[in-house]
Amino acid sequence: MNDTDVRKPATPASTPSSAHSPLEVLLIFLKLGVSCFGGPIAHIGYFRDEFVIRRRWLDEQAYADLVALCQFLPGPASSQVGFSLGLMRAGYLGALAAWTGFTLPSAIALVLFASGAGGLSGPAGTGLVHGLKLVAVAIVAQAVWGMARSLCPDRERASIATVAALLILASSSSIAQIGAIVLGAVAGLWLCRAQPTNGVTHIAMPVSRRVGVVALILFLVLLVMLPLLARAWPSLGLFEAFYRSGALVFGGGHVVLPLLREAVVTPGWIGDDAFLTGYGAAQAVPGPLFTFAAYLGAVIGGVPGAITGLVGIFVPGILVLLAALPFWDGFRKLPTAQAMMRGVNAAVVGILGAALYNPVWTSSVQRPLDFGIALAGFVLLTAWRTPPLVVVVLSAAAGIAAGLLQS
Repeated sequence: MNDTDVRKPATPASTPSSAHSPLEVLLIFLKLGVSCFGGPIAHIGYFRDEFVIRRRWLDEQAYADLVALCQFLPGPASSQVGFSLGLMRAGYLGALAAWTGFTLPSAIALVLFASGAGGLSGPAGTGLVHGLKLVAVAIVAQAVWGMARSLCPDRERASIATVAALLILASSSSIAQIGAIVLGAVAGLWLCRAQPTNGVTHIAMPVSRRVGVVALILFLVLLVMLPLLARAWPSLGLFEAFYRSGALVFGGGHVVLPLLREAVVTPGWIGDDAFLTGYGAAQAVPGPLFTFAAYLGAVIGGVPGAITGLVGIFVPGILVLLAALPFWDGFRKLPTAQAMMRGVNAAVVGILGAALYNPVWTSSVQRPLDFGIALAGFVLLTAWRTPPLVVVVLSAAAGIAAGLLQS
């Protein structure tokens, strides 16, 4: 990119130009899809550098507003931000191009991993699998630590997170998770009203209110009807499980872990070992963590299962985003909505904290050496700011070494 490109004025967020090609969007997001490591928060930083600082597709305030919207909604926040940027730049085809470029590299890598994971045997293979399970402990612990510091900075929200964790530890069902989120919203409305309200500015998106209403209706119809249809046609069960997980996850990223476990481990489609092995491998690939669904689908049903899982988990987040875009500008200014979301975000921290204990810790840390490997990974991530890919490689190597030493 030359200096002229860097200094050009930001393109208004509300005016996607027909001169902007979806192919341009695809190539940019494909580059990001093979280079964005570090999880959703890191992805948002990558996007800011690429589209606000370097390419100047939109200004800082518009980008902050867009990120706020995507963090408000259920679904994968970084993927929703990317989808919105593509939508703003080149319309609906641009949105599809952004999602495809950012998602497919990691999805393909995890499907390939799933096809070879069954061949991991012997001390080295078993140690590798166990090392990947231990890195999941470090990654989730880092996520809980970081989210707790930013989303639970006071005693009110810390208390909401604690109650949510206790509820999930008592029952890890999806009903308990929904109940924790609802209780978080109610508690936020009661306890978090006194928090200062951030100033907001106007941002427009190229989505009509009619499209928004249709997307919301479709989102709700699928959420309600898919479980009923899956009873009559069991072949829909896999899509329903992933759709439900994508529709009910607030906070994105690692928060989807307990929902996906409830969806695929509880029915017996996949074991805890294979689940956590894939989750550990998902830390070693760039792009959205939700592509973990492609791994799970591939283990359950091959390539068709991978496609089902990938589409199923992303569709609800895209639908609810399209539903919210035309109405967000007015709703986000309401103090009541902001107070509720403070409580929801705190509850999300509690849900993730409970997931850190069960299943991540209970199925991975079985001896002092396991704790040492997980602790070293956590320190590397939090204190040394080591890239997650490096921590994954080191933990996998430690797992292999431990397996060989014990053989």
